[in-house]
This record gives sequence, C-alpha cells and structure tokens, in this order.
Amino acid sequence: MAKAFLWGFFFAVIVGFVGAYLFVTRGWMPANADGQPFFLESWAAHKSLHATLEKEAPTTPNPVALTHDNLIAGVRLYAQNCAVCHGASDMKESNIALGLFQKPPQFAGDGVEDDPEGVTYWKIKHGIRLTGMPAYSPTLTEKQIWQITLFLKHMDSLPAPVDKIWKSVPSQKNLP
Repeated sequence: MAKAFLWGFFFAVIVGFVGAYLFVTRGWMPANADGQPFFLESWAAHKSLHATLEKEAPTTPNPVALTHDNLIAGVRLYAQNCAVCHGASDMKESNIALGLFQKPPQFAGDGVEDDPEGVTYWKIKHGIRLTGMPAYSPTLTEKQIWQITLFLKHMDSLPAPVDKIWKSVPSQKNLP
C-alpha cells in the first residue's frame, strides 16, 4: 500500500514538472509587458519581495542628515535617475512609465513618505526583480542612495527652497 502511494506521488510530481515545463516552453505563460501576468507569477513576486524586504531592509536610521543640501542632492539625483519612470511634481507619466509592467508608482501622487526608509533604500539599492526597477548599487554611492531615500521620505514636506527645485524638475512629457 505504501509502495503504491509513493509511486503515485512520484508520478504526480513528474507530471507536475512536465506540465510546468510545457506551460513555460509552449508560450502559454505571457512574457509580454502589456499582457496580464499569470496569477501564480504575481503571487510569487509579491510574496518574495515582502519576505526579502522584511529580512534584508535596514532598520537603522538614515545616516544622511536632514539638511537642505542633502535634500537638494536627493532631488537632483531623483531627477537624473528616477523621474523618467516615477514622474516629476506635475504627475505626468512618461512614455516609458506608460509602457512598463509593473506600473511604476508616480511618487508625486503615490508617495512613499510613509514607508520605512530602509525599505525605500533597499529598493533603490537592489532593484526589484520582474519589474523595470533597476539596482542602483553599481552606479550610485551609498550616500547618494540615502539622499534619494531622504528626499522621498520628506517629499510631501520639503522646505520652500528645496520644494522650488523639486517643482522645477521637468516631466519627461515636457522635454523637447
């Protein structure tokens, strides 16, 4: 009886692997950015991201001081590296943002001020798999990543001189 159960279990596992292989290799799983993802793909990506953030995102305070200079540096770094996908203060989505799947949040409207800074920092540093979010660790310094994090944390309460610079960041739709 136990032997028959084990053979049945083994057969079911083999059939499952073959089915999954065929599902992927026959083009039944969407690979296009404008297609609906398979529910298992979305579930796995979200669960993995949340588990990884809980495990790896720093919980220590931002080591970059909350100063005008650091906020301005954060705004400028955001404008150079992030605005093309996440938008500027005018909340107009760029053609790149409109064509991406997953849809990148538009931070002027969907801010991350309530997110822990360590989570924002981790996402900027490491990127997010299966989205358009790249890892900036190869191109930005630790301080620069923290400066962007600082700006995003305080973007809804910027001091007037910093807010003026933020409001001058052009939307990608407004570029010549």
